[in-house]
Amino acid sequence: MTSRPFFRAALAGALLFIGLSSAQAASPTDLKPEDFHEFGKLAIQDGGRRKPVETYATESLLRITGRASFRSEAGHTWTANEWLLSMLIGSHEWQNEPFVLVSHRPLLEKLGLDPAKKRFAPAELAKNPGLEPLAKAVHQKRVADDKAPLDRMEQEVESVMSRLGLFNAIVSGNSFLLVPAKSSAKEPWVIPPDFARYWTKEQFDKPLSHLQAMARAFSEGDGFKLTAESRNLRLSLRELSPAIYPAESKLSVETTYNHLRAFERAAWLYLIGLIGVGVWAARPGSPRAFRWIGLTAALGGFALHAAGIALRCVIAGRPPVTNMFESVIWVSFVAMTCGFIFFLRYRTPVYLVAALPAAALCLALVLQLPSAMPENIDPLVPVLRDNFWLTIHVLSIAASYGAFLLAWAFGHILLWQYAVRPEAARRNDAMHFWNYRIIQLGVLLLAAGTILGGVWANYSWGRFWGWDPKETAAFIALLCYIVALHGRIAGYWGHFGLAVASCVCFLSILFAWYGVNFILGAGLHSYGFGIGGEAYVAAFVIADILFISVAVMRHLRSTKQARAERTAARGLPAREASEEAPATAAVGR
Repeated sequence: MTSRPFFRAALAGALLFIGLSSAQAASPTDLKPEDFHEFGKLAIQDGGRRKPVETYATESLLRITGRASFRSEAGHTWTANEWLLSMLIGSHEWQNEPFVLVSHRPLLEKLGLDPAKKRFAPAELAKNPGLEPLAKAVHQKRVADDKAPLDRMEQEVESVMSRLGLFNAIVSGNSFLLVPAKSSAKEPWVIPPDFARYWTKEQFDKPLSHLQAMARAFSEGDGFKLTAESRNLRLSLRELSPAIYPAESKLSVETTYNHLRAFERAAWLYLIGLIGVGVWAARPGSPRAFRWIGLTAALGGFALHAAGIALRCVIAGRPPVTNMFESVIWVSFVAMTCGFIFFLRYRTPVYLVAALPAAALCLALVLQLPSAMPENIDPLVPVLRDNFWLTIHVLSIAASYGAFLLAWAFGHILLWQYAVRPEAARRNDAMHFWNYRIIQLGVLLLAAGTILGGVWANYSWGRFWGWDPKETAAFIALLCYIVALHGRIAGYWGHFGLAVASCVCFLSILFAWYGVNFILGAGLHSYGFGIGGEAYVAAFVIADILFISVAVMRHLRSTKQARAERTAARGLPAREASEEAPATAAVGR
């Protein structure tokens, strides 16, 4: 594994940059995060789109380390922009800095690495005798059949090699596609030493001078000059190719999205709103301050949530249909939208008590697992582009998940009431009614989305239905909820039974949503596949099953006790009472 700092390589080739012999002696770590703001607004071509350098730096740092910022062994906290510029210039010994994520314990044990650690130096991984044979085996498997499924160990090996490959691409400068093409947005950008592909030396002199000055300012720790020269470099590159270089407004929208951290802040506001609204719901006579704090925080979180989705749509030029991150934020947004609609209709805080923790849990999950569910805004794969039916299909399916998520939350509130205050739960007609209605809405959306998916499959793959794992899982989930609704209509179970079903059936949604993509990892829907998060999801499923089981047992016990009390009040022997009781009483009426 080689390390060829970009600026020094350019000097050696006598193409661009000044020598930075003072880089090691300078103190770029004295710079503040705001000193890199203008550097972050430079445009770069990466992953099929033109984006701010700040976005590229954050995505790269998350991909390599699993974190949006990195604290080195020396105690310095590197922001994404500072880290990227340091990697390019070579102002830090990154080869020996333990920052490459290797989190899969079986892989750590197989490589003989310390399982207590999660991050290792690139040089340490490059010298590991066990990694190269594993990587070669995975590569040969991919060459033989690029669609062949990989087991978890092979997926982790591929991920580690991808992180090391990205590290090498950055330190060598090969991924720093800063120089815009000349006449077409479809032409590839180039790294600064290769400017001659599109521009003469005279044309590139001005950007070159600002690039050199920016590098010198960083090496000298001059924040003011770094800011000024980064801005001048951006303006000179746009002047060089105004038709290709992104407009200032476009770059500003994306940097605003990056700094807004809408979903992180929305999650915190949802939690604050849950506290205020929860106190209001539990104690109607509590001070009005709880009500207003809860509602204000919930509305603020909802506004940020909506703003984050809207900005992503503006940046990507498409609806949020690409990856697991976007599906989670869309599902939680649908759940919050339904919760607010019900709240406005009935002015009862219990609907927000259901929606707020469900949405906060979803947002917290994706923020906690940036490696498994990256926030990247990537272009659609070719099969998904300009496809109206697919867009409607994905949004409908995800919206049904949002409805079922809210029904899941309703079910948990009802089960808690049945376990603690069964009489109050039986009288909660409004919650029972809307639990039934929201499941109906979810079934309608899921059925429509599944049919639309068949239309798209016929258009794209030449068949309406093929029992693909994703199709099969969606069909099973649809059947689960249809059985729940029809069982309620037919009288096989009552309100309590439907509350249990709204919780249990959501596990089928979880499998269709997460299990197929992250556990099975097979089928034609490969654009949604990923790895990671199994421990969190398994813990959630186990805790949920335990809660449902305890609630059902407590309800059955309270039902039996209530029946015994009614029997004693009428003076009937216990045996006669048991024969008198209808068989369906214990099912959940």
